[in-house]
Amino acid sequence: MSEKLVDSHKYNLWKGNLEKNGLDIHGIEEVYSRRNGNGEILFSLLMTDATTPEGDKIPPICFLKGEVVCVLICFIEKETREKFLLLVRQRRICDGSLTYEHPAGMLDSESDAASVAAREVFEETGISIPKEELVELNKDPFFPSTGTSDEAMYLFYSEIELTSEQIASYHNQTQGLISDHEFITTHVVPFTEGHKLITNVNGILLDYMYLKHVEDWELMKKI
Repeated sequence: MSEKLVDSHKYNLWKGNLEKNGLDIHGIEEVYSRRNGNGEILFSLLMTDATTPEGDKIPPICFLKGEVVCVLICFIEKETREKFLLLVRQRRICDGSLTYEHPAGMLDSESDAASVAAREVFEETGISIPKEELVELNKDPFFPSTGTSDEAMYLFYSEIELTSEQIASYHNQTQGLISDHEFITTHVVPFTEGHKLITNVNGILLDYMYLKHVEDWELMKKI
């Protein structure tokens, strides 16, 4: 049975935030919604009629996506201590090109961001990481596209020490869920080179936040 938009977690989270921040909502039109295999709302295109506390009309279009996670996986070679990024490569609708990204995914109706992050890493890279080994970089969500979307992002990282042979074994592996239209190939690359491949702003931000958190100032200078 298909979930109704008004019953979905992400819709009520978004609408509740609007009301909490003082918006007077006059009407919300569901233009289009896509659901997963269980009938749950994945995302929706909405037209919103709402007035701000200042008495202004807010721009009406919202791409409803909800909360998401993004995870930086850093391999550290045991002997040389060189750092490598484990990225996922796939084509994206932004321009149709092959993009290089950190593993990521949507929370949907779940509330434990770390658990979702660990699951997404496994589905997209084949690496099983306990959620307790994921380091959370932001308690409050970041909004990558405030003008058109409610997308709220939580960022994590994990450092994994491996031999050079083990690191190489994760390169160019086919991953992803075909049912979710995911056609993913893993891509292992030295950190500085991987950073240059990333074109999405949340991925670039995550690189810098990770390096700041671990205080790797030398590597930060190089990127």
